[in-house]
Amino acid sequence: MKLEKITGKVRRRFDDACGTAHGLELLGERWALLIVRELMLGPRRFGDLRASLPGLSANVLTQRLEQLEAAGIAVRRRLPPPASVQVYDLTDWGREAEPIISELGRWAARSPGHDPTLPLSPVSMMLSFRTMFDPGKAGSARTALGFRFGAESFVVRVADGVLIAARAEPNGVEAVITGTPEAVAGAVYSDGAWPPEGLRIEGDAVAFQRFARWFELPPKAPAA
Repeated sequence: MKLEKITGKVRRRFDDACGTAHGLELLGERWALLIVRELMLGPRRFGDLRASLPGLSANVLTQRLEQLEAAGIAVRRRLPPPASVQVYDLTDWGREAEPIISELGRWAARSPGHDPTLPLSPVSMMLSFRTMFDPGKAGSARTALGFRFGAESFVVRVADGVLIAARAEPNGVEAVITGTPEAVAGAVYSDGAWPPEGLRIEGDAVAFQRFARWFELPPKAPAA
């Protein structure tokens, strides 16, 4: 393996024509794939990214964003007035990485060492809905639910076996669930008591209870 300098930083080169090897060159640096994950539901400010990835230093985040921009995966732009703030977003090609993130998450969730009680970012929770949704369990059901995690709001809609999760104000929904991503994950992926602790549900709580039955973590792989 050789090391190559890109935008002044040392990056891995594998000298391997396989697309998997080049994919690791693009997204294999520590934190790079998680930054892409956090941009998957729309543009974010630098501070927003740091808040969602608390273990990531400002210096490393700057380096990774520069590398993602240089590779054509992310782009930096300024929102129009009245916001007029600089944000980072994925390019159309960068957004195509979502199936990679989803399938890696589904595969890794089967690990005996995976701990689903660890912290989650709001975007990670929404992508988990997209990944673990079982259309067969939902059938022809329709629902629209809002989720508030601090200052961040999302709407999840299910119709005819298709789930859409997007960053939006929860208007015109059956229920609004307020709390932490970890509390929502506990309500959806565990068999705990209902109503779940740590969540406030405004509106039709039964709609959220029904929604929670449409998800399931994959079975654990056999231990070695």
